[in-house]
Amino acid sequence: MKMVVLDGFTLNPGDLTWESLKQFGNLKIYDRTDFSPKTVIKTIGDAEVVFTNKVPLPKEVLTQVPNLKYIGVLATGYNIIDMETAHKLNILVTNVPDYSTNSVAQFTMGLLLEMCHHIGDHNQAVKDSEWTKSLDFCFWNTPLIELAGKTMGIIGFGRIGQATAKVAQAFGLNILAYNRSKDFSLESDTCRYVALDELFMKSDIISLHCPLTETTKGIINKKHISKMKDGVMLINTSRGGLIVEEDLKEALNSGKVAGAAVDVVSTEPMQENNPLLKAKNCIITPHIAWATKESRTRLMNIVIDNLKAYLNGEPVNVVNN
Repeated sequence: MKMVVLDGFTLNPGDLTWESLKQFGNLKIYDRTDFSPKTVIKTIGDAEVVFTNKVPLPKEVLTQVPNLKYIGVLATGYNIIDMETAHKLNILVTNVPDYSTNSVAQFTMGLLLEMCHHIGDHNQAVKDSEWTKSLDFCFWNTPLIELAGKTMGIIGFGRIGQATAKVAQAFGLNILAYNRSKDFSLESDTCRYVALDELFMKSDIISLHCPLTETTKGIINKKHISKMKDGVMLINTSRGGLIVEEDLKEALNSGKVAGAAVDVVSTEPMQENNPLLKAKNCIITPHIAWATKESRTRLMNIVIDNLKAYLNGEPVNVVNN
């Protein structure tokens, strides 16, 4: 069986191993593949199994690789694949759910703590000799914020949203959750479901953990920002398209939003004309909330288990039934 990994570098830049996949057949691994359909078709060739993280597999690719029977997505999201065409061609598509829950929750709180304490900036200030020249035993260059007693609104209360809430509650935050479906057993004295407008109006911090759909696209926009508290803080570790970036830039520069921390943007890699690059008080990280070694190891193990289950005739994590 011929297998191809189209863009393996992000999952495994060298600290993991592909050896367990090689037991299933002839495996070719490409660190990166150009997104042009012509290049993708050539790279896949006559392979029966393809693994992709972010390389798109549109109709014009899928219809030109007749041997392809299985697509393993090296991520949770699978919007890069033309699912309708895959279904018509009897190509099974699997993804990897729930591998990064703890890592993303941890990273979310890391972004929040950075906004509250500006640890990196103060570290740099010390190394720039500001402390050795200080007349006082301590100094701070920005306001410092305590979280206890404040309210975090979480949009998207699935596994990652819930994990984030658990950590946030340990810091003394109260949680307002918004989700299409509700599990009321998760409610407590410090956590309850609310309508979206109430979340916007009452939250000191808003964290995004929902998928990007037609309903959620641009959910952070000028209209919704106007409903938020003055000085609200915003975190996005989900999908860049959830935010109208020009609207957020304006809100940051006006002070309506006191700070934002985003690990994702609308186009990745980030473009030089992204509005957030010109926004005040905006932390931007390069889509790494998921990327701890522990998280990537879990992802790799699930990818292997998915393929094994498919070959045994009992596929799991199928997203195009």
